[in-house]
Amino acid sequence: MKKLLTLLILFTVQFLLVAQEVAAQCAMCQATVESSMSEGAGIGAGLNAGILYLAAFPYLVLGGIAYFWYKNSKKRRDAKRIQISGNYPV
Repeated sequence: MKKLLTLLILFTVQFLLVAQEVAAQCAMCQATVESSMSEGAGIGAGLNAGILYLAAFPYLVLGGIAYFWYKNSKKRRDAKRIQISGNYPV
């Protein structure tokens, strides 16, 4: 478990430190944004924020599921230890 946690932390740190600007838009969206930005409109920033919002939501859901899964497995593991040791709580 410690090895998995260490790898996850290292991956997260590497992801945050080596961040690069990426073009996360289709060709038509990119053309629209470039033309609107040359005219002075701020559509590009809003479009990029929307893309980041849509990309972050699945990770938050999966993180919540993983958290509850971990808590539930920890409860089952502790219950099994108590059952094996015979030390039942009063």
